[in-house]
Amino acid sequence: MMHMTFYWGKDVTILFDGWRTATWTGYLLSLVALLLASAFYQYLEAFRIRVKLLAGAKPASIPPPASSDAARAPLLLPSSAAGRWPARLATAGLFGVNSGLGYLLMLAVMSFNGGVFVAVVVGLAAGYLAFRSSDGEDLVVVDNPCACA
Repeated sequence: MMHMTFYWGKDVTILFDGWRTATWTGYLLSLVALLLASAFYQYLEAFRIRVKLLAGAKPASIPPPASSDAARAPLLLPSSAAGRWPARLATAGLFGVNSGLGYLLMLAVMSFNGGVFVAVVVGLAAGYLAFRSSDGEDLVVVDNPCACA
């Protein structure tokens, strides 16, 4: 029967029936695996954000036409968004993989084992410290002041 409150002990079923721990060695190896998966989650999130920032970088600005060529200048400049589809697909793929890993970590925590909970939280914190806690060099200024956009 599944526990509905937090408990401490080495006997735990994580994610599916095939991942059961009955020994302290198996339990500790499972906790290390969950800790590493949590840190990897933070790495993937940092990598996805960097890919998104690189994909969203504005192309070199096109200088305005000279006053004599104003009649020949197009009204709308060609959009460079068409060339960004591979980067957008990569970002979407990374988002999907990261979301799936996040949900699996959530389901592992829902085993209600205290050690599993601590391993996931420590892994997330260590991954954030290692991969995402820069000194503000990755700050992005948003042009839209609306928080809902």
